[in-house]
Amino acid sequence: MVRTGRPRKFNREEAVSRAMMLFWEHGYDSTSLAELKKGMGGISSASFYAAFESKDALFKEVLAQYLATFGQVSASLTDPSLSPRTAIELTIRSSAKMQTEQTHPLGCLVVLSANTCSADNVHIRELLTKERAATRHKIYACIKRAVMNGELAEATDIAMLTTLFNTFLEGISTEARDGIPFEVINAAVTKLMEVWDMSK
Repeated sequence: MVRTGRPRKFNREEAVSRAMMLFWEHGYDSTSLAELKKGMGGISSASFYAAFESKDALFKEVLAQYLATFGQVSASLTDPSLSPRTAIELTIRSSAKMQTEQTHPLGCLVVLSANTCSADNVHIRELLTKERAATRHKIYACIKRAVMNGELAEATDIAMLTTLFNTFLEGISTEARDGIPFEVINAAVTKLMEVWDMSK
């Protein structure tokens, strides 16, 4: 009599991590359910829907995992023990380092996953827009804190400076995808921070 082993236990965290890599590499629209099921260990449609309900729900879980792991490169923005300048510089350098690493897709999932999408998936684009706006707000808060504590001049254009640093931060994704190495981006960060120093 042939004995069969127990079915392999479904590892949800591992499955979500694999889905993250697919969404990160190909974007939300271009990642099909078939690719997801295959990439998540060859799970069946029944198992997929039982575990995640839908592609949308899976993506939201992926986004939460990304923000809790790779997305922590921006955690310094809300660290009150750091000066505003240090917080912003550390975030940009850490993000550049993460986005150019070869152990996962290049760039930032939040920036790249749904800049363009079908009309049916506008809600995914809006979800990521909201996440990017949250980062922008944190940069704004850092700059405002610097003005209030005298680190930057009272006449500093906070909105302009926020746009400058946030645009650079989001632009790293394109540079990373185009193969620009960390060392080059990191040197550009040094030049970028000179703008801050000139605003004192």
